[in-house]
Amino acid sequence: MSTLRTALLNTALTIEEQKPWPRITVDVDTWRQATLAVAAGNATLSGLWAEPGAVHMALLDDQDGALTVLTLAAPDGRFPSVGLTHPPAQRLERSIVDLYGLTADGMPDDRRWLDHDRWGVRSPLGSMSQIPANGSPYAFLKAEGPPLHQIAVGPVHAGIIEPGHFRFSANGEIIVRLEERLGYVHKGIEGLLTDTTLEAAAKVVARVSGDSTVAYSLAFARAAEAALGVGVPQRAIWLRALMAELERLANHLGDIGGICNDAAFALMLAHCGILREDVLRTAKTAFGHRLMMDRIIPGGVTDDLHDVLPIKTLTAHIRQRFPRLVELYDNTASLQNRTVSTGHLATGLARRFGAGGPIGRASGRPFDARKTPGYPPYGDLDFKMAVRDAGDVDARIWVRIDEVYESLELIEQIIDRLPPGPISYPLAPALRERRVPQAGGLANEPHDTATEGLALIEGFRGDVLVWLRMDESGRVLRGAVRDPSAFQWPLLEAAIEGNIVADFPICNKSFNCSYSGHDL
Repeated sequence: MSTLRTALLNTALTIEEQKPWPRITVDVDTWRQATLAVAAGNATLSGLWAEPGAVHMALLDDQDGALTVLTLAAPDGRFPSVGLTHPPAQRLERSIVDLYGLTADGMPDDRRWLDHDRWGVRSPLGSMSQIPANGSPYAFLKAEGPPLHQIAVGPVHAGIIEPGHFRFSANGEIIVRLEERLGYVHKGIEGLLTDTTLEAAAKVVARVSGDSTVAYSLAFARAAEAALGVGVPQRAIWLRALMAELERLANHLGDIGGICNDAAFALMLAHCGILREDVLRTAKTAFGHRLMMDRIIPGGVTDDLHDVLPIKTLTAHIRQRFPRLVELYDNTASLQNRTVSTGHLATGLARRFGAGGPIGRASGRPFDARKTPGYPPYGDLDFKMAVRDAGDVDARIWVRIDEVYESLELIEQIIDRLPPGPISYPLAPALRERRVPQAGGLANEPHDTATEGLALIEGFRGDVLVWLRMDESGRVLRGAVRDPSAFQWPLLEAAIEGNIVADFPICNKSFNCSYSGHDL
């Protein structure tokens, strides 16, 4: 146990019922000390969210991967700003202000973030006061010094992609500053996870970011299972990992092709697109849905794997075709000229922002939630963490290439070692057990009013965080999710500085952040 975590536990006002890691309530002084510790690099900020009258901060222990959630009561609607000393918290903090109406004292950027004044309501999860939905201009930061000009891109783009606005300040073709404005696909996820059924909440979380539906469903299921104390059959655990690796494989193939396409090398897009389509069709054959949406549920999975031959055929086919594409990428000088040394992200920034997935690992941050803190069955599987340290577009491509090979290896291991048995356990017995008679109590009196669960899962973009509070009947009282893109979008602004405007598409695609996952 790290020194910081020990100190936090020793100063906690209370330790709440959250599994598998504790949630502690703290006072203002401890909150400030924890914020300074995070800013000093003694822990990594993993999440920051709120509810009426309180704010929560999840800290990742870099030594052992354990999470600790700090809760600060804010009865007067105010809390000390985390973003004041730790910039990665600023956009999460601005979202809290927009949604709940809480005030972060000392916050360095008080512009509205998710709220574009188009909702017709202020603080929809707090006081919920009505306002005109007229919209308001956004005050972009200024870049000083002539001769500079601005280029506005989006939110409507030329392709069929999600909406986001990018404001470039450039000196000729050289980008001096990029500032993003997001929030156009805000869906009210936290509101939809308030006082709802477990089944409805599971479907909402599965649709936060459609290309990561398996990762989100797995994180939701593990958080719910932790809160309810529900076990999962071994076969279901291994089938979940199989789905997760198929999702990772499909998305990495698509990203490799897409990055090359943004360098005008459409041949890679075509061939990688074919392989990605092969993965999606195999997923449909194996689990009944191309994206495997809603296949992972609390307690197990909905669909069994009855025939392993299509998956074995898929891995053999990709192993035959993919190395030739890697060779093509590596030996095309004009393509390398666009990717090598372009969009450099410094290791220090990646670590400070807790960047996960290929973005962080391509800049030398060796973090993979499958390894640390880890979750089954990955502890029983043999795979390497793909890490590079160049931090450019080329490194981000190579991390994805390495992870394609690792996912193929993992899929083959899972298929060969898939245990027999049931694919789900019913939740009803576990929920009945939570309402056992207590000494001196009534027969159906709940012995716990609410329990909480927390999960951290490695999606193809990086680590996905899900937190749930549930009552004794299994109903979801509150929930919060955090996409890896929350910490990656700001880093794109840093990586693009000093590059030419024409290199923004390839830099942007090499990050491939989720608009939907960020906007929630």
